[in-house]
Amino acid sequence: MYLYNVTVKIDLSKHDDWLHWMIHAHIPDVMQTGLFTAYQICKLLEQDESDGVTYSIQYRCANLSDYFTYQKQHAPALQQAHAHRYQNHFVAFRTIMRLVAEGS
Repeated sequence: MYLYNVTVKIDLSKHDDWLHWMIHAHIPDVMQTGLFTAYQICKLLEQDESDGVTYSIQYRCANLSDYFTYQKQHAPALQQAHAHRYQNHFVAFRTIMRLVAEGS
């Protein structure tokens, strides 16, 4: 199992619109690709929020092939839509991680 993690710090002035758009438009578009099995949105705590709020959006995928397919066929357009909508109001970085152990 792999986790594709997108960490975003969004300006306070765009926060409410961004969170609504992520939940109701962007994430559904990502999930509709069929390449991820689940997602979660986490808000980072104990962060200075004077200039923005930071979130980690994590998407689960079964294998690296699905991740690379997403990166090649879907990510550019989806990332561009996000960048265009929130231009100059966010910073983001992305990582891919392999799940080593999981508990309950």
